[in-house]
Amino acid sequence: MEISDKVKIAIREGEGLAVEFKEKYTSRIDEDMVAFSNTRGGTILLGVRDDGSIAGEKLTNDLKARINSLARNCKPEISVSFFRSGPVVVIEVPEGKEKPYSCGSGFYRRLDATSQKMNREEIRIMFSENEPRPFEEKAVKGFTFEQISTEKIKAFTKEAGVELGRISALDFLQSLNVADSATVKIVGILFFAKDVNKFTPQAQTTLLAYKGVKKFQIYDRQDVRDDLLTQFNQTIMFLKKHLNLRSEIKGVNREDIYEIPLEALREAVVNALMHRDYSITGTQVSVEIYDDRVEIINPGGLPAGLPRRAFGAMSVRRNELISDLFFRLHKVERVGMGIPRMKETLATAGLKAPKFKTNGFFRAILYRPKSKPAVIGKELGDQKSTQKSTQKTSQKIIELIERHPSITMSELAEQLHKSESAIKKNLRILKTKGVIKRVGPDKGGHWEKL
Repeated sequence: MEISDKVKIAIREGEGLAVEFKEKYTSRIDEDMVAFSNTRGGTILLGVRDDGSIAGEKLTNDLKARINSLARNCKPEISVSFFRSGPVVVIEVPEGKEKPYSCGSGFYRRLDATSQKMNREEIRIMFSENEPRPFEEKAVKGFTFEQISTEKIKAFTKEAGVELGRISALDFLQSLNVADSATVKIVGILFFAKDVNKFTPQAQTTLLAYKGVKKFQIYDRQDVRDDLLTQFNQTIMFLKKHLNLRSEIKGVNREDIYEIPLEALREAVVNALMHRDYSITGTQVSVEIYDDRVEIINPGGLPAGLPRRAFGAMSVRRNELISDLFFRLHKVERVGMGIPRMKETLATAGLKAPKFKTNGFFRAILYRPKSKPAVIGKELGDQKSTQKSTQKTSQKIIELIERHPSITMSELAEQLHKSESAIKKNLRILKTKGVIKRVGPDKGGHWEKL
């Protein structure tokens, strides 16, 4: 008996919100049963190692009895189903209707790819909202599978490091729990729709750069009305474009360092996209760059029941499925420690501690350094001028490549009124940063934006 296609997909995609690998049976799988029942349901694969390789497990009568006994001893009792798929034993756990559930060692919930034990306050917070069906799991009237973008699925799997092979788009969406056989959930639209804005117009990010420290004069604006991965990537590019950069020589290599560490910025951006309330129409995620700070604002404030004192100390997620997809894209860590990690990163860089404000909207404020960054062996003015010129040229190169992938170096130089050596230097920087790549030879090949 071979492993079914459904199980193959789950193994390829790896552990996540609804999938847990176990190399062999252990009585502690009741913790995973409880965690899945308290969250969105899930599947335990016995006989699969953490790296996805097959160890194998036999579904004997004794093992069946042990699994049933564990499920019955949970409070309330959990109804599970199990079967053999090749050398793997599959245990399917439905989302519970009588939450919260517990086992002998306590209450558990699913957080990304981890079954995490909850304390009393976390239990109270987790079940304070009685919404029977979260907004991200609802279907949108009129949306069909034909409106799913295969290109966005490819971009997602490439970023996630997953090989789909011959798996259909429908099977892929169902494996991520963003669709069933008849409908696509809002979370599926947010990541994979051809036209996200048509069905969820509130799901957009507005990027703004101001002159000075107040909302007075905007000198750059970009509205990103696309899938959430594109919103994340475009936001990071916008921040890179407008933040100062310094260089340090380490050994024989030069390292470019942004005035606010990119790790902290990425954390703040992904938090805004994961935790915003997508049910609030007429709003958007906003990223505002001022001379002294960066503010990242998302609608929704703190999740219901989460006290201000507990912010940063525990993770309560408004959008479990959206968070799971960002985890699969390697944009968020398993343990849900984004805020403490952000604070630590900024402190290590010698920057002022970030501030967080909430009043129906959640606002993260990251401060820029008071003194402008210097470059070893150069004056600040020269560096700043050179940096801005290089950034502008690089951005124009990217725009031309997007419109004309087969454009040559001489054509770029002609259109931008730059020397070919300057264009070559900018192309080398963009390739090193992983922004673009060359496909094929210099003659007859083309450029691709990553």
